[in-house]
Amino acid sequence: MSGINEFIDNEIKTNDVVLFMKGTPQFPQCGFSGQIVQILDHIGVDYKGINVLADSEIRQGIKDYSNWPTIPQLYVKGEFIGGCDIVREMFQAGELQQHFQENGITVRGAA
Repeated sequence: MSGINEFIDNEIKTNDVVLFMKGTPQFPQCGFSGQIVQILDHIGVDYKGINVLADSEIRQGIKDYSNWPTIPQLYVKGEFIGGCDIVREMFQAGELQQHFQENGITVRGAA
């Protein structure tokens, strides 16, 4: 496992919710990243945002790690959930909130 894979693996395993995104949660730098940030903020879960634009190795590494070609990518309890479309669909169906609760993650936002 390369150093970048170890870094990604560690971030995913030590944080309950991790969003690999373009930009930061405070300043998303693409619309899709921004949509997931809005959803997570609306639900009210704590998460760690990792800015792939800050490091090209992470940007490529996360695509290789998940075998998923696009960013953003959301991980919950070490499991890859998906990108913007999947997360949005799960949120609209109420499945995302349920998934967080089933995994013991506190949901403080609107139900």
